Amino acid sequence: MKQDSDAKRAMKGPVLIFDSGVGGLSVAQSLRQHYPDAAMCYACDNAWLPYGLREDAALTERIVAVCQAAVDACQPSVLVVACNTASTLALEHLRQQLAIPVVGTVPAIKPAAAISQTRHIGLLATRATVARPYTQRLIDSFASDCAITRVAADALVVEAEAYLAGITPNTERMQAALAPLWQAVTTPVEHAKLDTVVLGCTHFPLLKPWLEQLAPAPLHWIDSGDAIARRVAQVVDELSSDHHDGRCYTTAPAANLTAGLARYGFKAPQLLNVR
Repeated sequence: MKQDSDAKRAMKGPVLIFDSGVGGLSVAQSLRQHYPDAAMCYACDNAWLPYGLREDAALTERIVAVCQAAVDACQPSVLVVACNTASTLALEHLRQQLAIPVVGTVPAIKPAAAISQTRHIGLLATRATVARPYTQRLIDSFASDCAITRVAADALVVEAEAYLAGITPNTERMQAALAPLWQAVTTPVEHAKLDTVVLGCTHFPLLKPWLEQLAPAPLHWIDSGDAIARRVAQVVDELSSDHHDGRCYTTAPAANLTAGLARYGFKAPQLLNVR
């Protein structure tokens, strides 16, 4: 059933946040900052992580199946797709399939261009997001006067997942992944020094304390969390509290994430039945 994603409606169920892994917890954190009493559920497709290495057609079908199963399980009033890859591939399919509003995630190119003084922006994302035509269209539309340094840093996804499992991020591996970004900050070849970084993967804000520590100079770090929170408020009238709900669903066993999920207000994960 096609739903009208622009129709504002009263919420009777929780906000359902979906991601391939734990990156969506950064979006949950932004939502809680804006709406501290809102009930939220979380679903992640950890059985298929990382999404960036999957073939598009099969991945699109998988995303729709997992989101449908999660919607059936928690009966939300809005679905937040807290994953850039899933949003660029499956957002329209989900809006056709589901009878609730669906809010997607895109790299925060527009706010980054608005804040950059040097007109040199870093796009820190997964290999898939860096290369997608959709990302280039965002740059052409909102940052055509800016130099863009694109850095594919899939290794940071691994570090964020490990961090939520209780393992301190490996700063040596992070530095290796971030080296091209730091070069644009300190010794750019053709442009002014980079001053703003788009965190183009929802996993990356989870590592922000380490990113700020490792950076060779102060930078503006821009993610999509606030924009997503504002969009949720645009498509629903009232956020249900229902004791903050907190249910969590995974597609593979994830007992090692229980403590990390609890830090963000979610209960021990349950296995999701995906058809």
